[in-house]
Amino acid sequence: MSLLLDEVALATARLADAGVESPRADAELIAATVHHVRRGELHMVPDSAFDARFWDDIARRAAREPLQHIIGHAYFRYLDLDVGPGVFVPRPETEVMTGWAIARLCDMDVAEPVAADLGTGSGAIALAIAQEVPRARVHAVEADPLALAWAERNISRYGRSTPYMAHRVTLHAGDFRDALGELDGTVDLVVSNPPYIPVGARVPPEVGEYDPPAALWSGADGLDAVRAVERSARRLLRPGGLVAVEHGAQQGSAVYWLFPEESGWRDTRTNKDLAGRDRFVTAVWPAEMAG
Repeated sequence: MSLLLDEVALATARLADAGVESPRADAELIAATVHHVRRGELHMVPDSAFDARFWDDIARRAAREPLQHIIGHAYFRYLDLDVGPGVFVPRPETEVMTGWAIARLCDMDVAEPVAADLGTGSGAIALAIAQEVPRARVHAVEADPLALAWAERNISRYGRSTPYMAHRVTLHAGDFRDALGELDGTVDLVVSNPPYIPVGARVPPEVGEYDPPAALWSGADGLDAVRAVERSARRLLRPGGLVAVEHGAQQGSAVYWLFPEESGWRDTRTNKDLAGRDRFVTAVWPAEMAG
């Protein structure tokens, strides 16, 4: 066994003792990043090339700093996004809702469907739509200056590396509650992963100590931002437009009733993530109620 693999084994034990959920995978990913190899190539790193910075990064992870902050990026669907302090790390759970949105946009008989990502954070949802629905135009809204900088960085990078995405995402600085007024009544799909944790709820250290508070907490029941998304969607959507909003695993029923027929919504549904947990609600804004 190589020196690096020996060190990875020791690091795995240290991360496990610290309460990290996936200690082996995290140790291997940190080792791969520090040594500029793929995770499956760790055995190829010669002993003489071992970099002691590995243990600095393991110490950070043992202190429960998010893995993505340490390695500097996060995967989301087919994207590799830059992330770090000041921006919410995109989660695998959100990929399912994003896939739903992408599928609906692909099915639309519209030359250039318009999507609005409310509270874009790193730009993950907006960029995934632009990448997988090349004819779509995406408007991404973010109020937090630090998160906005990360979104701009990711959008600019993909615009340079993937020419067809260069002008497909427009980033807007501001509160989504009153943003995009020029698009009122014209948007085909509104999608959002808003903050939805009740104030005072217990969360893992990676979340509570490192994710930006504005991306986490949302009132006593956690649904203040979801209510705001519902109001914004009513304003933005065209007749027959769609909305998708993420929520916590225990909030499915509560969020479902925030999109009632009395307000004009139709076909409201609770959708599950890959683990079978309630994860996002979708609804249709019908023609007779629009305007």
